[in-house]
Amino acid sequence: MSVPVLDVADLRVRFDTERGSVHAVDGVSLTLDEGETLGIVGESGSGKSVTSLALFGLVPRPPGVVSAQRARFLGRDLFAMSPRELRSVRGKDMALVFQDPQSALNPLMTVGRQLSEVVEQHENGTRDAARRRAHDALVEVGIPDPAARIDAYPHEMSGGMRQRVMIAMALMCRPKLLVADEPTTALDVTVQAQILELFADIQRRHGMAIVLVTHSLGVVAGTCNRVNVMYAGRMVEAASTEALFARPLHPYTRGLLRSVPRIDGDPRARLDSIPGNPPDAMHPDAACSFAPRCPHAVARCAREKPALESIVVRDDAQPRQAACFFARDFAQAAT
Repeated sequence: MSVPVLDVADLRVRFDTERGSVHAVDGVSLTLDEGETLGIVGESGSGKSVTSLALFGLVPRPPGVVSAQRARFLGRDLFAMSPRELRSVRGKDMALVFQDPQSALNPLMTVGRQLSEVVEQHENGTRDAARRRAHDALVEVGIPDPAARIDAYPHEMSGGMRQRVMIAMALMCRPKLLVADEPTTALDVTVQAQILELFADIQRRHGMAIVLVTHSLGVVAGTCNRVNVMYAGRMVEAASTEALFARPLHPYTRGLLRSVPRIDGDPRARLDSIPGNPPDAMHPDAACSFAPRCPHAVARCAREKPALESIVVRDDAQPRQAACFFARDFAQAAT
């Protein structure tokens, strides 16, 4: 039996502030195998990015407090690694594409130097060889005139170019795991498709596992094998991409899908939206966090928090999970 590339159980992250504790991630579990792409979707503030940062040891402590029942990368305990061990793995075997390249790139170093450092540090390459690798990486992600751009500083590039530099940096050492946090947000549709195809090509050739954190359900539909839906720091639904889009079992997932324009829909009709706002993470509720916005909520939802349970739906290739008291009813209606 092969070891999962990533195996996380009951990940929790809170931030202790003067106003109180903010519970950003509340019991997230996920697994990822070699060559698989997992999508994590949800509104802003649902805990997607904090989950990624916690796995890479990048949550500042204090104020952050991170714990997990299990957090393993290729069988190694991420939270038991020393800072030196984690640095040797991070950037080489597991890489992260940050959401904001402008703040992630060093403004005082050329992009070529920043790319070269990855090879010099993790593969002990010479400076000349590392520079050639950096040039090839810029070509690979579609940077125009890479021979000139390699000596440019981040502020001399557009937002889309900076994003592509971040992607090039993450792929320099062909990592076993790539976590991409909104990697195509600043890119136009054509370049977005090129980058996603680049991810897929490297995945096919090297067996890389990918976690794709995104708001775009369209990107998820075209690239991911499985999808985890997050709301208020929790996983509220997990399923294969095909099953989730065909038969969503959580009201939040159903709301997200209804809010996406359809090519076969009425172009004059208003898009559906989910009423209300996400809950205040400063005061976690013992009840269902989605209940105030849910059209199916009953009195029980205001008293109890539903667990993330396995649910079998006929014709699904594998069981799925949902955290809703009505999920089994939705599953029965779908059969």
